[in-house]
Amino acid sequence: MGAITGTFKGFGVTFSHMFRKVVTTDYPFKPPVSAPRYHGRHILNRHPDGLEKCIGCELCAWACPADAIYVEGGDNTEEQRFSPGERYASVYQINYARCIFCGLCIEACPTRSLTMSNEYELARDNRQDLIFTKEQLLAPLLPGMEQPPHPMRLGDSEKDYYVGGLTNPGTSAGAERSPMGPGRYQVEEHPGVTFPGAEQAAQRAEAGKGAGA
Repeated sequence: MGAITGTFKGFGVTFSHMFRKVVTTDYPFKPPVSAPRYHGRHILNRHPDGLEKCIGCELCAWACPADAIYVEGGDNTEEQRFSPGERYASVYQINYARCIFCGLCIEACPTRSLTMSNEYELARDNRQDLIFTKEQLLAPLLPGMEQPPHPMRLGDSEKDYYVGGLTNPGTSAGAERSPMGPGRYQVEEHPGVTFPGAEQAAQRAEAGKGAGA
C-alpha cells in the first residue's frame, strides 16, 4: 500500500509541473537579457577622440583579489601617443579563468577606463583563450574617433580630457548598459589577433538563419 501511495505522490509532482509556465530558454538563439548592472566581460574605454583612457597605473591589478589582471605601463611620446598624459598600458591582460567578476578593479580605476559590460558568454575550449589581451578588451572606435597613436585633439593637457569627460565621456558613458551584450560586442580588427568566441558567434548566426528559413 505504501508503494502505491509513493507512486501517486511521485506522479503528483510530475502532473503539477505539466500545467506550469515553461521556463526553458531558446539558448543560444535567444539569449536571456541580463540585468542592467550585470558584471560581465570588461571594456577598456576611450576618450571621444579615440585615445585610450587607461594610463597604465596598475591599480586595477593591485585591487584584483584573484590576481587575474596583468598590466605593463609604457611612456607616451609626442610621436607615439596612446593616451593623454605620460603613461599608457602597453600590455593589458585579464585572465577569465581566474576572474571572479567582483568589480573591485573598476572601483579602483581612477580614470573610468575599465568598466564591465553585459557580455557573459565566456566559455572556451582552451584555457589559453580565456586570457583576453588589450586588443580584445578595447572598446570599438565610434564615429569621430581616430585609432591611436595620434596627438591629443581635445586639449593641450590630460586635465582638459578629464574635466571635459563630465560632459563628453566617450565610450565609458553607460558602458555597463551598452548594447555590447551576448553576441553583439563588435571588436576592432587587429592583424594577427583573433577575438575569442568569434567562431562560435558566426556559427550561431548561421544556425539562426537556418532556423528562420
